[in-house]
Amino acid sequence: MRQTRTVMPPIAAPGGIFVECDLTPAQFTRITDMLYEHAGIRMREGKEGLVRARLAKRLRKLGLSNFSAYLSFVQSEPGRAEFAEMIDALTTNKTSFLREVSHFDYLRDQVLPDLRGPVRIWSAGCSTGEEPYTLAMLVNEAMGADTPRRVKILATDISHRVLGQAKAGRYPAETMADVPSSWLQKYWTQKTDDSGREVSDAGPALRTLVQFAKLNLMEPWPMQGPFDAILCRNVMIYFGKATQQTLVERYWALLRPGGHLFVGHSESLTGLTHRFRYVQPAVYVK
Repeated sequence: MRQTRTVMPPIAAPGGIFVECDLTPAQFTRITDMLYEHAGIRMREGKEGLVRARLAKRLRKLGLSNFSAYLSFVQSEPGRAEFAEMIDALTTNKTSFLREVSHFDYLRDQVLPDLRGPVRIWSAGCSTGEEPYTLAMLVNEAMGADTPRRVKILATDISHRVLGQAKAGRYPAETMADVPSSWLQKYWTQKTDDSGREVSDAGPALRTLVQFAKLNLMEPWPMQGPFDAILCRNVMIYFGKATQQTLVERYWALLRPGGHLFVGHSESLTGLTHRFRYVQPAVYVK
């Protein structure tokens, strides 16, 4: 009977010291190919330093001394959990409250007043949660007492690490700088954490509206729709044209007639075949 060899991470260098190592062009290509195959994200040449810096922390944690050993491990059965950690480490998670504020102004003035019945909004690529919590504050302000009964906000991301932060709903004071003081007082609880840092915790008026879930945009989507608005902002910029085309078609299918798609201000649907009507920069309607 043929025995299969289990690939285990090698022991750290003598004394447990991590040995700094280079990332070869072939290793960079293999890592970025895996990222593209799993998540549809294309990382271009010139990002070798970023990949090396982000994954070096994973090598240290595992006690590995080189990227060759790391690649062998993440491609083995025992390394499946580490593969997810690798994707997490390479995923860009930059976000902030009220980022690209013109989108929220448009939602407040042009979208929310016309909605009747249940309201469903999807924050696709929600990162650490600032976007869906901004949406929750906005709809609370617009709809008042009816909000909990009418509104559901789905917030998804591929990274379980950032989703953990989002679900915790706790942010340092500097992160809350752009949140209006009236919203801060109404929807957040200010406190001092165990380290003496000033933080804000999301209150129940926000938490009851937002459902966080892990979702790889490249895989089948369990939700049925229809959505009144989908925000996929500063996400598609990391995908190739073919993946962008597929995503736009899938977003169209999940939006109700008259529903809106919001992309990042550095993005557009130019060059893609689609049926959306352009409204203003980075805003489209079905």
